[in-house]
Amino acid sequence: MAITAETVGRVLVAHTPEELNEENARERMNVLERPVSQGAVCVVAQMDRTESLDSAGLTALLDLRDELRQHNGNLKVCNLSETGQKVFEVTRLDNYLDTSIR
Repeated sequence: MAITAETVGRVLVAHTPEELNEENARERMNVLERPVSQGAVCVVAQMDRTESLDSAGLTALLDLRDELRQHNGNLKVCNLSETGQKVFEVTRLDNYLDTSIR
């Protein structure tokens, strides 16, 4: 399953897939490059479907955050499952990304 996205003004809401891992993270996150380059500076990653994250998936999220910050934007991660929240806590990414649990 691919990332689906919808744009509301300058906010891009991205619905992430079940897996965000080494095999697919870069390809799937590239879907967001075009809207960001066209001015969507705030991205909300809706991660309620994502159950599997690895270091490549987490790195892709950090790379997106860094790119957005270069344009005075921001990345928010929302609706993490309990598993996703634990991954963010263990890796301490909850200190670097704005997250919420469902």
